[in-house]
Amino acid sequence: MTPDNGTDETRVDRWLCAVRLVKTRPMATQLCEGGHVRINGNPAKPSTKVRAGDEVHALIATRERIVEVVRPIEARVGAPVAAECYIDRSPPPVAREVAPGIKVLRGEGRPSKRLRRELDRMRRIVGR
Repeated sequence: MTPDNGTDETRVDRWLCAVRLVKTRPMATQLCEGGHVRINGNPAKPSTKVRAGDEVHALIATRERIVEVVRPIEARVGAPVAAECYIDRSPPPVAREVAPGIKVLRGEGRPSKRLRRELDRMRRIVGR
């Protein structure tokens, strides 16, 4: 049912892609090469092996993910099976604050000149 291949270790870039933490293997490789992936506190190259019990820290799309490897797999599997291959210990995502008084709806097109000036004013205040 699950493509396990009988291995007890696999490359971290293949594992990150297989458990669906990143969309593609090249993205996982870039994360490793950029220094955004650590295994048990040590920087990881794309070829670094992960085993069951290892703790993987990864900075994915400005969110820190901390996961413990339960089962190393190499092939990309369905989401329910992938969720069984790790234990997620990541902190909850930080909610972005919305500026009071300004309501921007998705799909409304370009902001008017007045709205753009209000947004710029709010960004200057928040950025200080």
